[in-house]
Amino acid sequence: MRWDLLEASRLDADIYETDPVLEKIRKDRGYSYSDIITIDKDKLPNYEDKLKMFFEEHLHLDDEIRYILDGRAYFDVRDREDRWIRIAMTKGDLITLPAGIYHRFTLTETNYTQAMRLFVGEPVWKAYNRPADEFDIRQKYVNALQCA
Repeated sequence: MRWDLLEASRLDADIYETDPVLEKIRKDRGYSYSDIITIDKDKLPNYEDKLKMFFEEHLHLDDEIRYILDGRAYFDVRDREDRWIRIAMTKGDLITLPAGIYHRFTLTETNYTQAMRLFVGEPVWKAYNRPADEFDIRQKYVNALQCA
């Protein structure tokens, strides 16, 4: 897998509201919109349905940027041979999944996380479940893997 297609950073989640490192990342990447999602059975409406939806293998036409502010979770991504790789996320982890990568999201046994979602411009919530190989962005991602 080309790990350089994924980007990860470790930040201080306790100061996310005033963190100059996060502010620089946002400015440099053009992340002009953000929100915070709390994934917890008592706080997220339709919790079970949302978890099932997040765990369905899918891709997005834009990068997916998530910053874990509290709790723990996993992102599963496909490697070059189409095998799953699990990425453990904990408080302070920021990850960028490139557009076109097949992935899924799930919680750990704690069943709780809080994450900031970052976007360039208006938020795009559309996920395309696998198979979604017909999208140009998927082909661009696959071509980038082959150039490794």
